[in-house]
Amino acid sequence: MERMERTEADTAPKAERASGAGTAPTGTGPGGGFVPGGTDEERRRAVRRMKTLATGLLLAVAVVYALAKWAGSAGAGGWTGYVAAAAEAGMVGALADWFAVTALFKRPMGLPIPHTAIIPTKKDQLGQSLGDFVGENFLSAEVVRRRLRSVGIGRRLGGWLAEPKNADRVTDELSTALRGALTVLRDSDVQAVVGEAITRRADAHEIAPGAGAMLEKIVAEGGHRRMVDLIVFRAHDWLVEHADSVMTAVSGGAPGWTPRFVDRKVGDRVYKELLRFVTEMRDMPEHPARGAIDRFLGDFADDLQSDPQTRAKVERLKSEVLGRGEVQDLIASAWGSVRAMIVAAAEDERSELRLRVRAALLSLGRRLSDEERLQSKVDGWLEGAAVYVVTTYQSEITSLITDTVAGWDAEQTSKKIEAHIGRDLQFIRINGTVVGALAGLCIYAVSQAFGG
Repeated sequence: MERMERTEADTAPKAERASGAGTAPTGTGPGGGFVPGGTDEERRRAVRRMKTLATGLLLAVAVVYALAKWAGSAGAGGWTGYVAAAAEAGMVGALADWFAVTALFKRPMGLPIPHTAIIPTKKDQLGQSLGDFVGENFLSAEVVRRRLRSVGIGRRLGGWLAEPKNADRVTDELSTALRGALTVLRDSDVQAVVGEAITRRADAHEIAPGAGAMLEKIVAEGGHRRMVDLIVFRAHDWLVEHADSVMTAVSGGAPGWTPRFVDRKVGDRVYKELLRFVTEMRDMPEHPARGAIDRFLGDFADDLQSDPQTRAKVERLKSEVLGRGEVQDLIASAWGSVRAMIVAAAEDERSELRLRVRAALLSLGRRLSDEERLQSKVDGWLEGAAVYVVTTYQSEITSLITDTVAGWDAEQTSKKIEAHIGRDLQFIRINGTVVGALAGLCIYAVSQAFGG
């Protein structure tokens, strides 16, 4: 039996022993005790020590049994029967538990006994069972909700964000992430996406009805009159400054057979009438020309909404404008300006962007700390997101366990599991020896009391 245990304990790969794996003392405690956090080789050494102790105890009770039987046959007295019964039962318990423990990892003594070598032969089934156990008991919607609800993430997050240093840290991280994202993005790609999105959205929606409704509202509220005032004032000032140019243009268009003084008279007359008209229009809010402009804009707003020809013309004009290279260049330059502005704001610790983000985080933290309704909302969002993840990807998560176990070598799997739990299993052998001996002693004593 001792030779068998020694052979079983020497199954650690030679390569691991040659490489010196597990030589660090971190896995052992005072007196050579086993520390669960050690390496596999340290765990194997601890298992070998426990196997030696359990086997030694079995041999000890066997020796006691032999000595007790010898002493009894030599007439040493009735006490030898009690000792022999206890030692005999201890051997039976030790052997039974040795068989049970060994059957988990290999076939005892190499015999093809059914339902032995459970771990090597049932490795895939054990992996599937483990995956199902994790999925049912850790990745179920109710378990996730109950656990997250008990944690109170919303309240804790609020208390954490309410601390200025934490808000500063989050602001810094967000700024770094924003700068990184804008740095990684290529301007040409963003410009193409933005330009295509604007063009597609503009093509998908007819702008004439909306423009007509907006213009109708502006005319009804008199908002266009300021624009008319501006145009009229600028026209008056321009006529005053360019009187000679206007008269020259008018006289230059006269027939060549007319006398020059007549051309000058006509030009002067036209200029004065034009200036008078613009001046009156400027100074008279109720000027007929202003009323004509109101009626024109009102009719145009109506045509934009209801006249098919006007709407078609506007759509063609829209397509022509959006298709021009100047417009696409404008979109590209706009993105470049926005990007530079955002990067500069993210880098400047005193920028309005970062100050507002920090203030928003502090405000959110205080609200989360104080308002139970907001806490419930945040907890509900997080619970919903977590439940969605675990329910949607539960099979993928559990398959990671089953596929990983299925990919392990059966022998190496058995050795690794034994290294992790073998030491505790050896206590079963020790306990079986002790409990068996006590049980045998009690049974023998009772039988002697009532049968003798």
